[in-house]
Amino acid sequence: MSICRIPGPDGRPEYAFYRDGKVCPLRLVMDSAPVELELFGLSPSELPDPTGLAEEHWSPAPDVLLPPVPTPDKVICIGLNYRDHAIETNSPIPSEPVVFSKFSTAVIGHGQAIELPEIAHKVDYEAELVVVIGREGRNVSVDDAMQHVYGYTCGHDVSARDWQKGRPGGQWLLGKTFDTFAPLGPCMVTTEALPDPSDVRVRMELNGEIVQESTTAQLIFDIPTTIAHLSKFVTLKPGDVIFTGTPPGVGDAKDPPVYLKPGDRCSVIVDGIGTLTNVCK
Repeated sequence: MSICRIPGPDGRPEYAFYRDGKVCPLRLVMDSAPVELELFGLSPSELPDPTGLAEEHWSPAPDVLLPPVPTPDKVICIGLNYRDHAIETNSPIPSEPVVFSKFSTAVIGHGQAIELPEIAHKVDYEAELVVVIGREGRNVSVDDAMQHVYGYTCGHDVSARDWQKGRPGGQWLLGKTFDTFAPLGPCMVTTEALPDPSDVRVRMELNGEIVQESTTAQLIFDIPTTIAHLSKFVTLKPGDVIFTGTPPGVGDAKDPPVYLKPGDRCSVIVDGIGTLTNVCK
């Protein structure tokens, strides 16, 4: 099933089923709809079956959808994780995951604007499949890793290359975590709806043109390996998100380079999930 977050009648966020550009708030079909992190305490089997809901419960989705997970405790990102992307950047294939993070203030939803900072002049796009953790874990084994996944969403790892690489020592954190630099959405697809994330197509469409495309079969470190590795260092908690890496075609690797500018329309398209669209300003 696909679940999104929308503003409720009182302005507070609420969960809704998402289908073909329409939403059905969970409060309409449940006696006690989960609020924020409460969702991760329920298995999808404990939620109503959205395929059997009456059409009267569905309405057009708003133009702006909230991030499909509440403010994450951790936004963890894996760099250089697509073999074909590492090759295009002339980088050696990593022998272990390259890990960095973003602050939760970078997270926005579908339809919200990416704000290009005045102090950054080489802002790049990166389409990604994002893993949503649903069960707490520490020192998780590779074999058990997928039991800690609640679902998946589309993510955009917006990156200021002149801060990431153009400062003393490199400033990966600062270059990656400007406000609005972590769009997520439009929905979260639970694991039973996307049971095998090992060969999923990921694309970036910039102003109507496909500029990135690959599949997760190109991942150097697959999702179970990534989860097991991260859990050696930190406790993964429900609502944490993991950006799994980006395909080739980033603007910084083009000749000449292509960087985002006001008015650019970025759409991350992940098969089986949907399309996350944000406009730059």
